[in-house]
Amino acid sequence: MLNAKARRFKENIYRGIFTVLAFASLLFLIGITITLFKEGLPVFKEVGFFDFIFGKAWYPTHENPEFGILPLIMGSFWVTAGAIFICVPLGVGSALFINELAGRRMKAYLKPVIELLAGIPSIIYGFFGMVVVAPFIQKLLGLPVGLTAFTGSLMLGIMATPTVASISEDALSFVPKSFREASFAVGANRWQTLTKVIVPAAGSGISTGIILGMSRAVGETMTVLMVCGGSAVIPHTLFQPVRPMTATIAAEMGETVFGSLHYHSLFAIGLVLFLITMVFNIIAELISRRFRLKLGLGR
Repeated sequence: MLNAKARRFKENIYRGIFTVLAFASLLFLIGITITLFKEGLPVFKEVGFFDFIFGKAWYPTHENPEFGILPLIMGSFWVTAGAIFICVPLGVGSALFINELAGRRMKAYLKPVIELLAGIPSIIYGFFGMVVVAPFIQKLLGLPVGLTAFTGSLMLGIMATPTVASISEDALSFVPKSFREASFAVGANRWQTLTKVIVPAAGSGISTGIILGMSRAVGETMTVLMVCGGSAVIPHTLFQPVRPMTATIAAEMGETVFGSLHYHSLFAIGLVLFLITMVFNIIAELISRRFRLKLGLGR
């Protein structure tokens, strides 16, 4: 009887601790959201929503400052789009190989190695891209400078690959074996089974991995700050220097006057980034939920 009471008491303590931690995370999120809106909204009153979002010039320190973030949005878009073209084939291809083709022993080594890439600090990727990759691309393509959107896309694509590969592999592993057996039973070969049965069945989970990989690419800071060139102009190709939104915040926040219009504009950029990543995460959650319901894994 005494042991039962002691066990129940410990369970209540653990439940209380985890409840506090869960609500603490929620409070931190609410606090961050309130801060972003409080510090970011004033710039829309001074500059105007459309002039801020669609303005083509970002010169916050000039005598007549301009706060148009369209070049920064386009820089983030180009870098993210390029990263997706790199990480999707690598990530999904790696997941297919690990789940469908690799032996048990090879799988035991490959998946941890791929996931280790996610643990490398982003500044290491940025330093490697700046010192090794950028000069190589500059020499290979004959560019004036190697710090371009393409270099940023390449490094972000490598960084996002573990996310896409891990989630895609999990989605593929949830596909029932009966799907494969039925495909082989009607005469389909391995390639047809992969492309016509396995991938469509795991499509929602793979899509979730791709969207989360996009969120990783959009929100990355140090790597794009070091390898993208830092030029706040609207890019026309991937081989131009750009300045994504995250790089702008990191580069300029330490030099702004507290409470100035420049200060509030950087928070407004953070607010735009927050809303973009939130939309990506909501879409990923909806797709993931649809995937679980489709396979009868519950809500």
